[in-house]
Amino acid sequence: MIDETTEKSLVKTLKIDAKAIGIPAGAADIFIQKSLAAAKKSLASRKLITEKDLKRALVKELKKYSADFAYVYENRDKII
Repeated sequence: MIDETTEKSLVKTLKIDAKAIGIPAGAADIFIQKSLAAAKKSLASRKLITEKDLKRALVKELKKYSADFAYVYENRDKII
């Protein structure tokens, strides 16, 4: 289960990434909420969720809305 603190942190990070690539704030909020909801649903059956599992699920969902957004989130904090 994803706790509230982790979710708030993810939302903040995703909003920063969306703004960086020029996605309008309203669209970014929708993409983020729908992606988080779908990721939570896909990980609901797991008892233990690692950071990699969560990131993988979010990237998969974000790709449905914006490949660039998913790429930026997936490669965050890496030298590219």
